[in-house]
Amino acid sequence: MGIQIQNISKQFGNYTALDQIDLTVPSGELVALLGPSGSGKTTLLRIIAGLETPDTGTIHFDGEETTQRKVRERQVGFVFQHYALFRHMTVFDNIAFGMTVKPRAERPGKAQISARVHELLGLIQLDNLVDRYPAQLSGGQRQRVALARALATEPKVLLLDEPFGALDAKVRQELRRWLRKLHDEIHVTSVFVTHDQEEALEVADRVVVMNQAKVEQVGTPEEVYDRPANPFVYGFLGNVNLFHCRGNESGGQHGESTFPVDSDGVNIGYVRPGDIRILRRAESAADIAAEVIFIQGAGALPRVELRRVDNGETVHAELPREQYRQLALKIGEQVYIQPTNIRVFVPDYQI
Repeated sequence: MGIQIQNISKQFGNYTALDQIDLTVPSGELVALLGPSGSGKTTLLRIIAGLETPDTGTIHFDGEETTQRKVRERQVGFVFQHYALFRHMTVFDNIAFGMTVKPRAERPGKAQISARVHELLGLIQLDNLVDRYPAQLSGGQRQRVALARALATEPKVLLLDEPFGALDAKVRQELRRWLRKLHDEIHVTSVFVTHDQEEALEVADRVVVMNQAKVEQVGTPEEVYDRPANPFVYGFLGNVNLFHCRGNESGGQHGESTFPVDSDGVNIGYVRPGDIRILRRAESAADIAAEVIFIQGAGALPRVELRRVDNGETVHAELPREQYRQLALKIGEQVYIQPTNIRVFVPDYQI
């Protein structure tokens, strides 16, 4: 079930939530709507579900317009951030609920409902908790039950609004990997909203980066991270160092340091912390003298903050653990840095 979104706009009073959004969600893909608060991602999800009506534009499911159809007619499953489980119902009854309230002509028999519930319990790996109530479950278990309830009616589209936002970091990481594996098994077209960059890059087939009611970029996780379309996408998908530079035939000039750039004129070079090399001794005139001001040695990628000697700007670096051990850095000492993999944008677009 592919979704086609054409020229969708939505205002709430004087506030523009969506501004002429065009987007295609390919059938069977898991697509993330990623962006900061207020970027319009949840409003777009609710319009796809039929919970909001756009001011302009159309929504098509597999080429068939559904813009004015009611929620029930769209055959979508919806998973909310805070589970929305019925507290007085068992796990079994929560999952079965959507099937039991169908019109009599469409309602499955009791045996079919029971078989479907137990099938889903196996899918979410909670077979042994069938008679428990939501209060007796962990946050991760409740979210799995909420997902099973959304899948019980065999929706054509699955929509998830910050599905792991209420969970702690460890459980969230486990569940997003589980969701990716589950999607690979069922292949239902899915759209989920998140403001967590790591979550979107790890789970989604395709990422839609949104900002201020517009779509900034659409692409695979690798495309949006490695080839960001503009400074906002670059800065939103991870930390970034900014180097103001002046381009010429030989490269870009930043203070006393020269390094290659891909365009002329005054530009801003964007460099991720993992692309900052730290040297004990300068290898060329382009290397920048800096003082170590902070070290975070724990974790898979130790982090180092440095203050440039020439202009006092702070530079953030991430180092492979073995390189960090070999350097044996100490706060207060002077080293040299080399920015690599520099991306240059003209300075008319601010993060």
